[in-house]
Amino acid sequence: MLRLVLPKGSLEAQTLALFEDADLTVVRASDVDYRATIDDPRVDDVRILRPQEIPRYVAQGLFDLGITGRDWIEETGSDVVTISELHYSKATARPIRMVLAVGADAPWRAVEELPEGVRVHTEYPELTRRFLEKHGVRAEISLSYGATEAKIPEIADAVVEITETGRALRAAGLRVLDTILVSYTELIANPVAYADPDKRKAMEQLRTLLTGALEARGRVLVKLNVDGANLQAVIDLLPALRSPTVSKLHGEDAYAVETVVAKHQINTLIPALKDNGATGILELPIAKIVQ
Repeated sequence: MLRLVLPKGSLEAQTLALFEDADLTVVRASDVDYRATIDDPRVDDVRILRPQEIPRYVAQGLFDLGITGRDWIEETGSDVVTISELHYSKATARPIRMVLAVGADAPWRAVEELPEGVRVHTEYPELTRRFLEKHGVRAEISLSYGATEAKIPEIADAVVEITETGRALRAAGLRVLDTILVSYTELIANPVAYADPDKRKAMEQLRTLLTGALEARGRVLVKLNVDGANLQAVIDLLPALRSPTVSKLHGEDAYAVETVVAKHQINTLIPALKDNGATGILELPIAKIVQ
């Protein structure tokens, strides 16, 4: 039913891992194969292509559904439907930022201070042009094919680059003047395909699986027993996703309690629960959380 296109390159490994977590494992003959399959009746065809190209291909109807970054949707000006943000990127769950940066010793402290003819290198020439024009800056904008931050000061006066943590920019001796865009990974659809009721239902079902897998990351299910006298003390310790589930045990003044907590809290939570009277404590992995 659906023709799906996934990103190659920096988002590739994280995207394939997400699909596997969502029980939509992507199978291909080799790591360099551009064609793949997913054993799911809702997916007819899978391609793995550069994220820069994906918004245009989805907008043109070559694919019904795709994953790319908001940065490339804005750069290409593609007419697509965003079905959902997917909170993952190359290294973290944080969004990437597209920033305008200059050398640490550059005299400019604001975008408006950039001089006429300032040399700006970037992989995003259209976004950069629109941003600088908005601020009244007439610049010489050049397309960069990588290693953009290394081009200051000999080749460029400023760069527009993406960053997750800012570490690479600082290491290159650059200073951020402004943030142009905050970009999450997005699940996007062709507008015509999305208007088709059957395809739209299939798209939304895939979204449920993907967002459920993302929601479950870094969380575990905790189950325990506790007597009535210690119930409130135990509940007060639980940093629940929602209110914990509490069930009375048959024939006893005791309760079974279960809730979802962040994995990073578990090393301090379990001993504290035990100290407050909890017994039979279980920590269980979670594959998906569907709200």
